[in-house]
Amino acid sequence: MCSKVISSARDFYGILRSFQEEKSDDPLIIEEDIQILEMNGNRIPVLNTICGTQPLFICENALKVSTEYEDRQMTETSNCTDEDADVDNDEANTPPAELGPQPLTVLKARQLLSWYTLSQNTSLSTLDNNPALPPLWLRCDMSDPAGTTWFGAETVCMSNKVSGVKLYSVTCKGSTVDKSSLITLDKLKQEHKKRHHPSSMVIKGSANFSLLGSTLVENTTIESQSTVTVDFKWSHVESILETPPLSSTANLNIKVANGDMRSPMYEKYRELEFLQTLADGLRTGETEWMEPLESVSAVNLTKALLEELQSTAKTLKGHDAKPTENTKQKTETDTPVYISLLERGDLDFAEQLWVRMRKTVTSYQDIEDCLKLVIKALRYGDIKPWIHRDSSSSLSKLILQSYHQQIDHVSLTGVAPVHMLLEMGLDKMRKDYINYLIGEELTTLNHLCYYLSTDVDLQEQVIRLRKLHHLLEIILTCSTFLGLPYDRLFLLTQSCLQHYKTHPYDEEHEFKLQINPALISHLYQKEHPIMWGVEVSSGHGSREVKTSLQLSDRPLVDHVIFDTDYTNESINDDGKDPAYFSTMVCCSLVSFS
Repeated sequence: MCSKVISSARDFYGILRSFQEEKSDDPLIIEEDIQILEMNGNRIPVLNTICGTQPLFICENALKVSTEYEDRQMTETSNCTDEDADVDNDEANTPPAELGPQPLTVLKARQLLSWYTLSQNTSLSTLDNNPALPPLWLRCDMSDPAGTTWFGAETVCMSNKVSGVKLYSVTCKGSTVDKSSLITLDKLKQEHKKRHHPSSMVIKGSANFSLLGSTLVENTTIESQSTVTVDFKWSHVESILETPPLSSTANLNIKVANGDMRSPMYEKYRELEFLQTLADGLRTGETEWMEPLESVSAVNLTKALLEELQSTAKTLKGHDAKPTENTKQKTETDTPVYISLLERGDLDFAEQLWVRMRKTVTSYQDIEDCLKLVIKALRYGDIKPWIHRDSSSSLSKLILQSYHQQIDHVSLTGVAPVHMLLEMGLDKMRKDYINYLIGEELTTLNHLCYYLSTDVDLQEQVIRLRKLHHLLEIILTCSTFLGLPYDRLFLLTQSCLQHYKTHPYDEEHEFKLQINPALISHLYQKEHPIMWGVEVSSGHGSREVKTSLQLSDRPLVDHVIFDTDYTNESINDDGKDPAYFSTMVCCSLVSFS
């Protein structure tokens, strides 16, 4: 019997080692109904805190293809006549929904765990001196009295040799609002002492709060793709679900999506969307025009702008006037900081033209007709508009030429008008962003060179502008909704600028920012955490062992269905205690003699 078990352990080791060396993304099927995957631990929430990003093996029940659907398809096909061949039967022909990961029985998981442990025990002469394997984790079906959802094992090494194995068990309970039913801190410490008999213990707390996300308005959830959460870590925990003390270390996790109507950047986002529409049209040859924001046509608005310039020129003839400076001063007065981003007061002619056209253009013909009117007025000297010195668009260059009555011939055929309009938009929006970032002293022009460069093609310029816009969405979200002070906003700006220099545009990326808990205490101290944890540990280095408890508003395990009488949402009703799922992780250290 013993030799058979050792033989099975050796075979199991060979299977895992071969699978590791193959580096396949596909699961390995063994014993017909067990599949093994290799992945990083941070991809599974409950394992993330234990394993981090290290690679590990996952053992689970193989997803069996439903033969019922296939049999029905074959039967219906063979019985099908010409008359009913075209009859739709969507319900009958819809394949079954894809199942999520499926657990093994606790008994089977224990067997595989014992094989893994035996295969690493170098003291057994019947086994070769095997190199250490990555950790093994097995999904379980909670069929034992403890309600085990995971078993795990990882090797402990000394001098590059396996000296033991840490065995883990993860047990879970369904959600409850009854705090008295939760394990107490004293019982958690007793559980750790019972397993490890330590001379001293270290107790650490952790919590995660949502500071910004979906909101509940009149019993209706308004979903948001933007989230800001904060992670706390502290020592000297005194009770379960205690509020993180101000001495905690705190880190913000910031994920902001463009287009949130609550954002002070929403109008700027709509402007960026029109610019992106132009860029997509140049790239694909097809343009899906946005609905106009004004009832007046683009051509009529352009004519009105030209007439206004001509009228102003006549009124101010003989005077070297610069009315925009007064306008700018008026705009900056009595205006919140972020509004200056939306309505800059020193728009030159090209920028004013862009503002009118982006709200009313609905076709290529609109763009061509508007630009024809402008170029004609420039050629005949009807207008002498001013532009910013650093303007780089084709239209700005024509305006400069008009000062000397020498305008190059411009062909407004094909995509040339769209190209010109896109340049105008890029020019204007870049100045908008500079106006805020430099004005608020969040960065310098030297740090913005990558984002403001016109040496790359227009498509790349649009991508970099989107990155800059996303940065401002993040900064203004933290400024407006969280009220972060200047020094935190400055650090966050530098972090975002540095990240986007080397990474692609990604609204799913989560930016991190360390913060003093006192700065956000008014946001979290009266709220309930979405996750709260405590960890009891003893030992040092590779021989450190831990016993932990995690309370969360959602289950950390996705392969079992929990018994619960309470339906919990990620957003808790005001004035009601939240329900928490309980996840307990215990560890045992087995030393090989």
